[in-house]
Amino acid sequence: MPRAMAANEDQEMELEALRSIYEGDGCFRELSPVSFQYRIGENGDPKAFLIEVSWPETYPQTAPVISMDAFFNNTISSAIKRSILDKLMVEVEANLGTAMTYTLFEYAKDNKELFMENQPVNTVTSVSNSIAIGTPDVPANKKKDKKEQLSKTQKRKLADKTEIDVVQKMEMAVRK
Repeated sequence: MPRAMAANEDQEMELEALRSIYEGDGCFRELSPVSFQYRIGENGDPKAFLIEVSWPETYPQTAPVISMDAFFNNTISSAIKRSILDKLMVEVEANLGTAMTYTLFEYAKDNKELFMENQPVNTVTSVSNSIAIGTPDVPANKKKDKKEQLSKTQKRKLADKTEIDVVQKMEMAVRK
């Protein structure tokens, strides 16, 4: 049996298993039948990170592509990302030839604290004393004027009216 066909069968079986295992898991996301994301840690956890695993055509005989380039990971230092990816690649080498996406996600979950131990926790500090220069005193509780919200019908009428005005102006220009 050709290698690509065997790989595709392995991928189909792994895809079914992943869908079954992670059904209802908010941390798991299937981007495509060959690309998956898993959030390690809860939302709001400063040490949470996102791993993306994509399968090349010959996976699992060849290594999957593992990425941490998601926007979610922007606060993580590149050194920490590189360290996590290096550790995951050791797991990839150990599991080459077998379905490993679940294994990689679970390995990352089990080692989250170790992976992120050197990542500084970004805390948001707010400045309570703000100074404004050259602005008039405006009461803090004054509400801004809200822009009037139009209904769909009102928007259609406005669009139709605008369209009619444009057509009339064009007709007048042609008559001159």
